[in-house]
Amino acid sequence: MTISLRSLLRVAVTLALVASALLVGREMWRHYMDDPWTRDAKVRADVVGIAPDVSGFVSEVLVRDNETVHKGQLLFRIDPARYAIALEQAEAVVEQKKATLDQTSRDRARYDKLTEVVSQQKAEQARTDEAAAAAAYRQAVADRDLARLNLERVEVKAPVNGVVTNLSLQPGDYVAQGSAKIALVDSDSLRIEGYFEETKLGRIKVGDPVTIRLMGQSHDLGGHVESVAAGIEDRERSDGGLLANVNPTFSWVRLAQRVPVRISLDEKPEDLRLVAGLTATVSITD
Repeated sequence: MTISLRSLLRVAVTLALVASALLVGREMWRHYMDDPWTRDAKVRADVVGIAPDVSGFVSEVLVRDNETVHKGQLLFRIDPARYAIALEQAEAVVEQKKATLDQTSRDRARYDKLTEVVSQQKAEQARTDEAAAAAAYRQAVADRDLARLNLERVEVKAPVNGVVTNLSLQPGDYVAQGSAKIALVDSDSLRIEGYFEETKLGRIKVGDPVTIRLMGQSHDLGGHVESVAAGIEDRERSDGGLLANVNPTFSWVRLAQRVPVRISLDEKPEDLRLVAGLTATVSITD
């Protein structure tokens, strides 16, 4: 029985399609099940809470909401009048204590020369008075330096490069020492944090190149693995909320835990606005 050329061709095409489908299926299985990639990634940045070192009424706010600022740039100023007066008072006390110290030093020097005339008790008292005056003078100098520092701290400056966000501070507001009033997103700390299944951690190494695709963006970004988290929250015990806590997708299925992986961006295109909290898909090339 002879087989026609057309039949052989059909069989060959069918086998080729089956082989191609198997190959594609294998590659898709390897990519989705084995390759270290995840859609569960976010753009992250450190948020610095700008808190004044002194209390008082805000006299000037020199930045706007969503404004880009540089390290050392003046953000707002507290009314300096009270602290200027405190510095003047402290300087006056320094002068007074210095005069007292000079007088006690002269008295002690005279008693040291008159050892045959004055008693030993008076000489010792003179040395004690001089030591006490010297201590009081050093305390006055320290108080003056603190008053000068407080006067300098009425100007609150940016500690890092970043973007002011969610600004509500207004002139006339009263700010308390140590209470954060401005949120500053540290632009130098922008990074990607991907949450990978624990089954894929074995194929993730520090320094591995990473391809990053932000949601809604048409081009990829490059990066590399900076570090892998050393611990995640154990829901069976309490760690005080200090470890990363990544919720599983379903609570009724036993799922692989998600572990944060920190990814550094190799470059940040100037035309791309990176906003902390954006969603990303990352793939690691091992």
